[in-house]
Order: sequence, then structure tokens, then C-alpha cells
Amino acid sequence: MASGFLLKPGGDFQFFFSYGALDRQGSGKWEVKGDSIVLYCGRRPVSDFALVSSKKTQAKDITIIIDKANPALVRYIYCSLENGLEGTWSPMDGSGEIDLPQQKIEKICLLLEFCAERFSTITVNPEHNEFVFRIEPTIMEVYLENFSLKVSDAGLSGRHPLMEGNEFSYKKQ
Repeated sequence: MASGFLLKPGGDFQFFFSYGALDRQGSGKWEVKGDSIVLYCGRRPVSDFALVSSKKTQAKDITIIIDKANPALVRYIYCSLENGLEGTWSPMDGSGEIDLPQQKIEKICLLLEFCAERFSTITVNPEHNEFVFRIEPTIMEVYLENFSLKVSDAGLSGRHPLMEGNEFSYKKQ
């Protein structure tokens, strides 16, 4: 696992996080405030998934499909029809599809396990029972807003954008 920040003159920064084959990144602006730097990214998209189509079918189940799904990725996508409550997430199958028991729904929540810090809630037509979504290209981006790190001669210290805890240090190189 490796992670770091590149602070560029002029106030731009880049962030990276690599964990095995998983790579995430982010970029934005930084500024000095007292003995800290504060990082800001652009506005995070409202959703990491977009509703492509929906319709009412003769099927008795609710079907959710990820359009043009990467087979290596879809098995890490989860769906909840209950606003993402713990214990309500179900995994997609290897083809990017899931059938769930018929019920009244107004929203569908989707989550990519590799981006567990955020999930998408999409309002849908409650009369429909088949929903096709696509993965947005920014799904792996890391968005920081008012993310503060303390500056010292050795580097930076504070939280990590994706990991739990407050005691991370980033050595100056």
C-alpha cells in the first residue's frame, strides 16, 4: 500500500492511493492556513452511477442492470432498495445484474466496494421494475473538501482521505 500528496507551486495538488491493483487519485487546490495546509477538490458529482433507462416489465422481480459492465468490476457493485441501511446491500452477479423481490421503491442505492466511503442514491419511477445504470468515469476519483493536514519540517500529518484514523504522516521528499 502506498499513498501520498504532491503539492505543486502555485497551489495545485495531486493525491494518490495504491493498494495492490486498486488505484485511486484526486487533484485540486491547496492553501496554507496557520500551521496547516487545506486541500480542496472540485465539486463531487451527485452520483457515481447514472440511470440510463427504466421500464415496467412483466417480470415479478425488480431487475437492476449495470450497462456495459466490466466483468472484473461488477462483482464489487452492491445495491440497496432500502436507502443503504446496513444489512440491506446485495451484490450484483458476474454479468452486472441483480433481481430483487418486488416491493415499493422510490430510490435505488448503488455502491462500488472500492469506493466504500460513498454511495449513490438515485430516485426512480416507482411504477417501473427494470432499471439500467452506467458507471460514471469519475467513480474512482477522491474528492477532498476542507481536508486539513498539519505541516512540520518532516512533512505532513493528520487524517487519511480513505483510511480510518487520525495519525498518518506523509514524509517530505
